[in-house]
Amino acid sequence: MRALIAVLGGDGIGPEVVAQGMRVLQAVAARGGHKIELQEALLGGVAMDRTGSPLPADTLSLCRSADAVLLGAVGGPKWDPHAPVRPEQGLLGLRKELELYANLRPVGVHPRLMQASPLKTELLQDVDLVVVRELTGGLYFGEKRREADCASDICVYTAEEVRRVVRVAARLARQRRRRLTSVDKANVLETSRLWREVTTQVVRDEFPDLQLEHVLVDSCAMLLVQRPARFDVIVTENLFGDILTDEASVLAGSIGLLPSASLGAGKRGLYEPIHGSAPDIAGRGIANPYGTILSVALMLRHSFGLEAEARAVERAVRSAIDRGALPADVAAGGRRAVTTAEAGDAVLAALQET
Repeated sequence: MRALIAVLGGDGIGPEVVAQGMRVLQAVAARGGHKIELQEALLGGVAMDRTGSPLPADTLSLCRSADAVLLGAVGGPKWDPHAPVRPEQGLLGLRKELELYANLRPVGVHPRLMQASPLKTELLQDVDLVVVRELTGGLYFGEKRREADCASDICVYTAEEVRRVVRVAARLARQRRRRLTSVDKANVLETSRLWREVTTQVVRDEFPDLQLEHVLVDSCAMLLVQRPARFDVIVTENLFGDILTDEASVLAGSIGLLPSASLGAGKRGLYEPIHGSAPDIAGRGIANPYGTILSVALMLRHSFGLEAEARAVERAVRSAIDRGALPADVAAGGRRAVTTAEAGDAVLAALQET
């Protein structure tokens, strides 16, 4: 395999965790005889500081020519959230420009980390779910208006936007336990009523072997902490997916553990941990890189079709955790927390043994 990977460290702890993801990619390439080229570029606040734009033209050009994109995180309190230009616009713009409309966010629970979750251990047994979040529509991309004492954000979805993301989720559910949960707010919102109608039609006509249920978003939020093991694949719109996956991170024990893959119609995807830039710990070398490394596994699987390599990386992360390589966000009981680089070392050591 030959591949060009665009590497966007971004802001805060982004460059620190991405550095560990790059080490894993290089190790996988060396083991498998793959030829990968890693090219770094600017995105987010650091790009604004250096170029005036959160998504410079050179970065967008690189990402368009790359086979995959590895991203850290963007944003932070350094940049005015009320300014007309903000770091987050770089990430939203990149997703839109690359037409990456489906965001996969898997959530699993490692037995050693159950105590890191605020939920009772018995609730975490057999939790293995994936949230498929629509990524380029809804409130985040709708028309926005602001006056002195009034503001509005317009939520718009077309039937085709719903169809294409539901198909992604349905194909994934077909590979798993054949259960698909569609989350909306159809008792209130017209966009949700469209979402429910289109989802029902797609599953009935194209995926009749799946078990489909519709759940209101507030009920889903409750069930995620009451009975999380009941879910297999969840598909939902942009805003709901963003909120629900942050909630679901407490099942795993820390948001630092969760990866994501943003996909479109082709093989190219954008891979990033779901956590933010965490500026309060930036530069201290204590950030959890496992979400980024697991995002590398998703890259190997979805963009390059390297299933064996993806599974090897996932096993290496599990092995590192088994052996006690726990970053500060999941270390407990007086155990010494490992640094970001030490966590990366532990994964690389485990990878060599597989």
